Amino acid sequence: MATLKEKRTCGQRCEDFGHFVWDSDEGKFMGRTPEKWVYISLYYVSFYAVMTSLFSLAIWTLMYTLDPYTPDYQDRLASPGVMVWPDTYREEVIEITYNTSDKASWMKMTKILNEFLEPYNDTKQLECNNYNCTKGKYFLQKHFLGPHHTKYSCPFLQSMLGPCSGFEDPTFGYNCSMPCVIIKMNRIINYLPTNRTDVAPYVNCTVLEGEGNVAKIEYFPENGNMDPSYFPYYGRLAQPSYVNPLVAVRFSLVGAKHAKIQCRVVSEKISYENYHDPYEGKVIFNLKALK
Repeated sequence: MATLKEKRTCGQRCEDFGHFVWDSDEGKFMGRTPEKWVYISLYYVSFYAVMTSLFSLAIWTLMYTLDPYTPDYQDRLASPGVMVWPDTYREEVIEITYNTSDKASWMKMTKILNEFLEPYNDTKQLECNNYNCTKGKYFLQKHFLGPHHTKYSCPFLQSMLGPCSGFEDPTFGYNCSMPCVIIKMNRIINYLPTNRTDVAPYVNCTVLEGEGNVAKIEYFPENGNMDPSYFPYYGRLAQPSYVNPLVAVRFSLVGAKHAKIQCRVVSEKISYENYHDPYEGKVIFNLKALK
């Protein structure tokens, strides 16, 4: 018959633990002699030093092969997206609705546009982008000739938007039935919108619904052109002061003063019929002026 093991008291357990931590008879600390602890410590220090070195070497090799100015792999669309301001974006549709008799309503629109156009201020642009670009030609730059190892950027002045710049009319036409919207094409590094420079990409807006409610459509700069000198874009690091070229569109609303509008950037290399991305090459929005 097996005998029951004698139950040890709390004091005896503490005494056993203390003996495990330091065995004065054999000179062991936690079951090992100081010599063995030195060997084990040296082993793990060497092991983690080698692992850290291999990891650092792998990161260094990866960073050495990367170009800080251009991504090696780009999952962006072949054609740029197009956006419209004032940016009153919702989940599915863009609604630009304002009330001409409600100052707070149209002041909201002018505030959005003023904030958006702040980087395009003439004074700021001439200070940071003072390079004299040749209009009508792509601004190709092989070398970093700009200050602090950068590339030059062409200035785009707010005043180039004419009556929609906010200078001639601080309300951008939102206090009446002639509102201005601003079209911007998103950036793609090293992207050229055309295969030639004699035909610049331009913005063209068409009325999809409520055609009788739009009496006139005007573009600024003239013809809605995006001059080739703003292309290609070389990236934020290479061109820290770059700004997108813009096109302002002014609509003269009549009748019910409500229309569904499509604005697209027209160019031979810009597609706009991608069902899965409604903003590729174009933007569709509802424009409505209330009384």
